[in-house]
Amino acid sequence: MKKISILFIFFITFFNAQKLTSDELSLINQGDAHTALPIYQTTDAHQHKTLLGISTEIDPMDPNTVVLVKRMRESLLSTDGGVGIAAPQVGINRKVIWVQRFDKDGAPLEYFINPVIVWKSDVQNLGPEGDLSIPDFRDQFYRSKVIQLEYVDLKGQRYSEIVEGFTAVIFQHEIDHLFGILISDKKEKEKNDSYKKVDAYQKNDLNKR
Repeated sequence: MKKISILFIFFITFFNAQKLTSDELSLINQGDAHTALPIYQTTDAHQHKTLLGISTEIDPMDPNTVVLVKRMRESLLSTDGGVGIAAPQVGINRKVIWVQRFDKDGAPLEYFINPVIVWKSDVQNLGPEGDLSIPDFRDQFYRSKVIQLEYVDLKGQRYSEIVEGFTAVIFQHEIDHLFGILISDKKEKEKNDSYKKVDAYQKNDLNKR
């Protein structure tokens, strides 16, 4: 039964991962794999619209996904101290992120394909956040202290792990990008008392887990 369940999960993942569009392919392949993609900014109307879009799953086996992953890494490395980046920030509304793993020795940069937060702790920490796509914006936000993350790599291998602390904050921030959620919008909604916390990552009734 376990093998059947795993195969079913992979089938659903690949079924949901629609082929890259011609526009996406053009953007991904307009430079080589070692060239940084420009980071989209909210100050540009067209780019802002892309940042607000909902991302879809991507096929990890597609050779173009490899190029996107590599170029996103170069984009992150080109920043001044950036600790994470999501595909919408380079103009591609697909579920790919890079995160600096401060919870590991040497704080390596790691990529994550089709990441999903399947559980978040009720215990939260308050801390500062900025965004590579939002110039001159920084504020304090509450984030869950611990999360459970599921994702795949470029070979389609599926993983599940528990992450906590500052690295968990980065994951939550970057996965927000995949849902078109920007920290500037979150803060504005909170100020207006109209912001309601929504678990966008919930796949099942977590209270029954």
